[in-house]
Amino acid sequence: MVEKQKTDLRMVAWEVTRSCNLACAHCRASSKYGAHPDELTTGECFNLIDEIVSFSSPIIILTGGEPLLRKDIFEIAEYGKNKGLKMVMSPNGTLLNDENIKKIIGSGIKRISVSIDGPDAASHDNLRQVPGAFKQACEGIGRTRNAGLEFQINTTVTKRNIGLLPQIMKLAKDLGARAHHIFLLVPTGRAKEMIDEELSPREYEETLKFLAKEKKNSSLEIKITCAPHFNRILLQEHPDMAHSLSHKAMVWPHLAKAMRGRGCMAGVSFCFISHTGDLQPCGYLEVKCGNVRDLGFKKAWLESEMFNDLRDWSKYKGKCGICEFKSVCGGCRARAYAKYKDYLREEPYCTYEPRHSSPLRGEDKGEGK
Repeated sequence: MVEKQKTDLRMVAWEVTRSCNLACAHCRASSKYGAHPDELTTGECFNLIDEIVSFSSPIIILTGGEPLLRKDIFEIAEYGKNKGLKMVMSPNGTLLNDENIKKIIGSGIKRISVSIDGPDAASHDNLRQVPGAFKQACEGIGRTRNAGLEFQINTTVTKRNIGLLPQIMKLAKDLGARAHHIFLLVPTGRAKEMIDEELSPREYEETLKFLAKEKKNSSLEIKITCAPHFNRILLQEHPDMAHSLSHKAMVWPHLAKAMRGRGCMAGVSFCFISHTGDLQPCGYLEVKCGNVRDLGFKKAWLESEMFNDLRDWSKYKGKCGICEFKSVCGGCRARAYAKYKDYLREEPYCTYEPRHSSPLRGEDKGEGK
């Protein structure tokens, strides 16, 4: 029985350039300074926005590389805003001078995200591989705060900085962030060289339990990315909530909605667009699902075989395929692909053993209705 999910496009991460002034050890894009000669032109970017708004209204994350290195970035942002899209940006913080901040606000961007991977210069610059990156980012964040532009802090967790996570979370609050989004390393791009610095499955579990507690008590909005089993841990840590939501009268797709979406959104409600127009389920799952220059965005999003595989729970393999939490988790498809070269295999960094019965099966039989 096909267990297909609704394809509601909610968020697009758009790599507008791979040019960057840093050389981060964990960079998904292996970015370096200098624009790629085949980057989408300004006109192609406008056409892409037109096609997206023709059938959806997602949040657009302008990312890179360093998006502020793209000369027409503010034209692109303003064009998207004028088309009714919520445009946000993910700069590294080092170029957040007063002029750029004024242009960011003027283009209609309401929030930016800046990555901080250590609580001090020694730890942050070690990962960013450019001396002074921490100082520049913090100064840029201060100017952003003073200008009244909302910002969040992003942090990628590895063995290198896991012991510093509480201090980084405190720094995010002290800086005045609206939110703290925490990413669990996926070994793609330059990060392939950091595979030995990935947390073990057991360390992931303990870290996610710690973050579940922090999420409950923090004044900040805390979101965990690239660790979809965080939703499962949230439910396990709050059994009264889990009991009420998993009652026979409440089917799991509704639970996914109540939890603001499934853990792994890749190809389901999230899409990645590369600097040359390639579509991927996410930035870490490096499989081309079409290109905006030939197939077009809408056709690729709706008809790509890979996207449709990811939307069909019945195709998931191993313990992810039988897990009772798959409608709120789904496992990280990028990690499955990185390890097995099969994006439908089970999440390799989840320690949970399913009970071999999913509420979705009962729903398929017409039970609980």
